[in-house]
Amino acid sequence: MTPDVIKKALDELAIIDKDVAKGLKLVGYPEPRIRPKGFETFFSIVVGQQLSTHAAAAIMGRARELIPELTAENVLKHSDDQLREIGLSKQKTGYIKGLATAIINRKFNPDELPDLGNDEAINAIIALKGFGPWSAEIYLMFSLQRTDIFPSGDLALLVGLQKLKGLDEKPTPALAKELIAHWSPWRSVGSLFLWHYYHGAPT
Repeated sequence: MTPDVIKKALDELAIIDKDVAKGLKLVGYPEPRIRPKGFETFFSIVVGQQLSTHAAAAIMGRARELIPELTAENVLKHSDDQLREIGLSKQKTGYIKGLATAIINRKFNPDELPDLGNDEAINAIIALKGFGPWSAEIYLMFSLQRTDIFPSGDLALLVGLQKLKGLDEKPTPALAKELIAHWSPWRSVGSLFLWHYYHGAPT
């Protein structure tokens, strides 16, 4: 999603959603988030689960020092203890080793995901241990650049939507999906805006 796509999408959403229009005036347009396709991004998604951005970045920095070329093959050359030493939990080490093994054994091929529809791609990813819908949706949004994804389980998105819509309580994922259904086919861009609004809107 380039800056031009983001601007086009949000300008269209502002026409059909007065809250988006008001929010845009407050915080402006979000920056693009583009991640490369493939193993390294899946690795970083696991690292980032339930961690702050700062903590995840620190672990990724140590991971690149230990394994300059982050590939499935190279990860499997390192012991669990080596991965634990860079800050990965036992559970996340297992998830990453499982991902790498699935790729080596050809049970999972990231290169095939761009050719799949959204639901098919998400199902292929969540078949991996440690990868739930949120992880899959983030990959589709930022690596495959799919424009109509809404990760309804993301806490910051839900709080951002609460703020944007002036709700008394944080919406449930199901309600959030209903509230932004009319954002299709730009729900990924709407999500990007909600993260931006969550961080930048006045309290």
